[in-house]
Amino acid sequence: MTTAPLPVTTLGDGPAVLLPVSTTVIDGEAAEQMRAWGADPGLGHTLATGLAGAGFRVIAAHYEGHLNQHPRPRTLNADTVAADLLAVADAAGVDRFAYYGYSWLALAGLQLAIRTDRLTALAMGGFPPLGGPYGPMLAVTNTAHRMALANLDKQPEPATEMVPGDWDSVEFTQTPDQTQQYVTLYESLQGFDERAALERLSIPRLAFAGANDNITYGPKWDNAYVPIADGLRENRDELVERGWTVELIPDADHMSAMQAKNVLPLLIRWLKV
Repeated sequence: MTTAPLPVTTLGDGPAVLLPVSTTVIDGEAAEQMRAWGADPGLGHTLATGLAGAGFRVIAAHYEGHLNQHPRPRTLNADTVAADLLAVADAAGVDRFAYYGYSWLALAGLQLAIRTDRLTALAMGGFPPLGGPYGPMLAVTNTAHRMALANLDKQPEPATEMVPGDWDSVEFTQTPDQTQQYVTLYESLQGFDERAALERLSIPRLAFAGANDNITYGPKWDNAYVPIADGLRENRDELVERGWTVELIPDADHMSAMQAKNVLPLLIRWLKV
């Protein structure tokens, strides 16, 4: 972990579940912008309280927000991420725990699972455990880093209207250190042997994604294409044979598939089996 403390919240009693999310409910203009993109300003809070109410002990920590405030441009690799997540569990005094993460935090959970015997279950949303878009995500993070560097010498321009779903319309405000850390992460995962990793896992495993979760970026992002649903769909049979529970949420994209109305019933049902 970094020298700056990462606050950890615990709720409920029962089998432990680690969620790398914020339990703060966002309001005001920021909340309206999130809703316009299909995001839920109270997602982490709803997930944490819902799982706690269903009989689980939830350990929650806003890991991504912590990295945003305290970036580690050269050291955020797969080993570091796994160590950080274990440190969160340690801070909560929990030895054995299930883990749920979405998008890159799902990827983080897989890296955690192959480095420890402390997990009781692994749930990955919005990032397939087989056929993961490691190359496309390295391209996207490299583009983001180039944009952050370019903004250092760029004069401020009048704000343009942001169009939900159009990544080219988004004003880019991240710093080079914030973007470089994700370049470092995805560089550390190039050549990652997914099948060898999956061979090492015998705990209960869940993978899900929106059926329409394939992200297409515009020219500003070098027309990057990140196939998430395709990766899960194409490898579904093999994952099931390997013991995974696989779900594709109908009519859902990357943002809508992570909504609590989709995730919470799925997680509770699966964790209680």
